[in-house]
Amino acid sequence: MKQSTAKALDPLKGKKTSAVKFSLLFSSILIFRENQKKPPKTMQTAQPPNPRPLYDIIILGASGFTGKYVVKEALKFLNTPSSPLKTLALAGRSREKLVKTLQWAAHPSSPPNDVSVIIADTTDPPSLSSLCNQTKLLLNCVGPYRIHGEPVVAACASSGCDYLDITGEPEFMEEMEAKYHEKAMETGSLIVSACGFDSIPAEMGVMFNTRQWVAPAVPNHVTAYVSLESDKRIVGNFATYESAVLGVANMDKLQQLRRSRPKKPRPVVSDHSTFLFVVDILVFHGLSGTLACRGILVPEADMMLGHPDLFKPLPQTMMIAIPGPRLPKGPTIEYQEKIGLRALKLPSADAVVVRRTLVTLMENPHGLPGINESPEHIGKREAYWSSVKPAHFGVKIASKSLLGIYRILGVGVFIGLLCRFSFGRWLLLKFPSFFSFGWFRKTGPSEDEVRSASFKMWFVGYGFSDSNLASERNSKPDMEIITRVMGPEIGYVTTPISLVQCALIVLSQRENLPKGGVYTPGIVFGPDLQERLQENGISFDVVSKTALPSPAPAQN
Repeated sequence: MKQSTAKALDPLKGKKTSAVKFSLLFSSILIFRENQKKPPKTMQTAQPPNPRPLYDIIILGASGFTGKYVVKEALKFLNTPSSPLKTLALAGRSREKLVKTLQWAAHPSSPPNDVSVIIADTTDPPSLSSLCNQTKLLLNCVGPYRIHGEPVVAACASSGCDYLDITGEPEFMEEMEAKYHEKAMETGSLIVSACGFDSIPAEMGVMFNTRQWVAPAVPNHVTAYVSLESDKRIVGNFATYESAVLGVANMDKLQQLRRSRPKKPRPVVSDHSTFLFVVDILVFHGLSGTLACRGILVPEADMMLGHPDLFKPLPQTMMIAIPGPRLPKGPTIEYQEKIGLRALKLPSADAVVVRRTLVTLMENPHGLPGINESPEHIGKREAYWSSVKPAHFGVKIASKSLLGIYRILGVGVFIGLLCRFSFGRWLLLKFPSFFSFGWFRKTGPSEDEVRSASFKMWFVGYGFSDSNLASERNSKPDMEIITRVMGPEIGYVTTPISLVQCALIVLSQRENLPKGGVYTPGIVFGPDLQERLQENGISFDVVSKTALPSPAPAQN
């Protein structure tokens, strides 16, 4: 009976076994499929590769006054045979304005169909992050940069996207370096400001001048004289004027920023040479009474000179000497006889940017090495920077007439007095044409005014025909070299040319450039940029090389 019962149960037992096997098989399939969706355990810590950016360049602020001219310049190189620029997008707050900008920039041709339009706002961080994830290089044309610039830099530094802008605001540039240099180095984001008229002609011009001093000749100081010319009225962009007003109004913040950065100076004074000492990130202009923190000027030398312990030598201190003493300052208004212009000191960003480049060069005497440089480029870079010589540098605004100089003085007085008060700043920004004597207006220049304008930038260098002469007591420069940079209108033609050429270098030679960090354009693009500028309407030439029969005039 038991046997028959057992036999009767056998079929049930077989069914149960089959069900268990089926359940196990089904579970195994589910587990297998779930595991297929997950990466292997060995890959869980690996970073997924970044997708290839959709665009080579995105121009942010493309519908603005300067932005639309940048678009026009960029279209010249889009999808041309020798250009690395194959994909382009325009970004801004208004799709309608961006579409109109593209139509205007492409005229008389039809706008290209492959240029995208993207909505983004500097007050919307997610939109900026999205831009950075879609492009290799972001060109920021949204100013004033002290108001709108930092969120864009922050997004690029975080994402690893490369960044160029056209600011001429020293406080913005120095603050971005202080805040984002380390982060940009970590992520591989190359951040370069002042890639427009501020300060490409000044940087490339002073380096061109100092390279003309062939050994044993050495320069002592170079002064740039900027002359703006036009057959019509010279008119500037309101954003440029606004940046100047806000910059002067916030000078105290700039000084606070400079004082807040680490300072461990060890200045040295010599009767025979002006020494630039770099200790960590500091520079001292021995006879000039100024200190520079990684390229930023700090007027505290007189205080420093009262502390003998600051003069103790340090090991591993980098030093570079500018031959001969720094010459005394000259009159407020100078007549430069050799070029036939009267001139007045210009408190622009150019001198600060040039000094920052010089400081970086002292830290890296052969220039900044690239990510994966070719041997040919290494040789080119080292040869270029070995020919660039240090010199004191200043900038002046120049005019053929004394009346023009007085007009410049008048604008400076208006801004200097009124920008101290909120109501004064309101007046300056409400009536720019009145307070600038018509040089700036909210509507900007007409296309005819842009076409008729040009600039000349003269670089007058004084130095010694033999470096040994500079070491003699009471030595005076006995040699003068004058060079010149000339080009079209500064804000809407030269600036887009400069910015786009810097961008094309980034696209075509990224492996030859630094991995990341916040730098000046000269130290990044120096070996390659001059030739590109010359091919696009900005000329460099040597005007004269002269032996001085008498001591050189005072420095201004």
